[in-house]
Amino acid sequence: MANILTYNHLLIAELAVFAAILALTLRKPEVITTKSGNTVERPRSRMGVICILVVIAVTWALHMTDFQFSVIIKKGKNIVTILEKLFNPKWSFFPKVISPLVDTIKMSILGTVIGCVSALPIAVLASSNIDHNKFVVSLLRVLLGLIRTLPALVCALIFSLGTFAGTVSIAIFTFGIVAKMLYESIETIDMGPFEAMEALGANKFQAFWSACVPQILPVYLSHCLYCFEMNVRASAILGYVGAGGLGITINERIGWR
Repeated sequence: MANILTYNHLLIAELAVFAAILALTLRKPEVITTKSGNTVERPRSRMGVICILVVIAVTWALHMTDFQFSVIIKKGKNIVTILEKLFNPKWSFFPKVISPLVDTIKMSILGTVIGCVSALPIAVLASSNIDHNKFVVSLLRVLLGLIRTLPALVCALIFSLGTFAGTVSIAIFTFGIVAKMLYESIETIDMGPFEAMEALGANKFQAFWSACVPQILPVYLSHCLYCFEMNVRASAILGYVGAGGLGITINERIGWR
């Protein structure tokens, strides 16, 4: 009860400070007179309001999650125990890990390749500087946003069990991430060479391939490698829902503890 009262009092105090700063921010802009006699209106800074909003949000989140630094310090010794076991592995168990490890790597590689390759044309169509059809651009970006909201675990459950489900879920996850990051990268490239190629009579595909691909290729490969790193970890976690790989072995070992 005391904790609830303390939290409520703190929240009320923060809201009061927020209201005061908001009132100051909504005042008329500050009028500055220059040496030449001209006047310039400088808007009031909103930094105070933003800071208070962040503090209120963090306070609310700490209360709702019952976050405690003391628990982190108390449980921190478990990290040392895990590290000790990590650097002193039980080699007799290694043969049982080889097959699920190979499945994990296969799911990661195949899912990453499928997702990255399929993301490239969609990213081009979702780039506003290449595709000038606002409806298509907006529609593709909404669809990509919806795809990114699907957790890989849910995708694995949708496509049943086994390594096939894990591969498809990884491909969908990679597709959403790479397409998002790539179309943002495409919109930052220099469009001069592209426009010059079109002026010489090249179609959009020829102009994009010759003028834009060399600019985005390093970034594209970087995004693919980044997703591959994430997919290796994700493929291990997917085993918890029966998608194959190391996750099944890890789940079994944790269940026996």
